This record gives sequence, C-alpha cells and structure tokens, in this order.
Amino acid sequence: MTIIGIHTPETDEEKKPENVSRYVKERGITYPVLIDGKGENWRRWQQEYWPTVYLVDKRGHARYRWTGELDWKGAGGEEKMARRIQSLLDEK
Repeated sequence: MTIIGIHTPETDEEKKPENVSRYVKERGITYPVLIDGKGENWRRWQQEYWPTVYLVDKRGHARYRWTGELDWKGAGGEEKMARRIQSLLDEK
C-alpha cells in the first residue's frame, strides 16, 4: 500500500512550502505530500472540495472516493475507508 497526500493551497500562506512542511511535521505525517500550487492535480481529478480521499487499486484504477472530512458529524468515514482498503489489499 502506498499513501500520498496532495495539498492544493487556498491561501498565499498555504502556498509556501515551508509552511506545508511545518504542518506535515507537526502532525506526524510520514507519507509524501505533493504541493499542487497550480491546481493541476485538482483539475485532473475534477476536485470540488477539500479534503477528498481516493483509493486506487493495484492496477491504477480509482475505486473509491470520499469527499469531505472522514468523520464529520459521525459519518464513519475512517471505518468505511479502512474496510475498503482491506478489501483492495485482499484482491489478487
């Protein structure tokens, strides 16, 4: 399994790599985080909202998408995504 983050900044402060690096370090994020300063990935994936989580299978196909905070108002997104991740990992 590979995890990557793509940060598309909204404000000038969010565009500064040093601010993103500090945020990532403060939160203990250990996976790579791409700074999409020009919004190229945002447009490529037809994003509408922050955050959005995609699960991509072993063949490179986007299989699941979650838009918004995973557990906003008890949505149970972390649990649902964990099950979907395990399902993808179990595939041959």
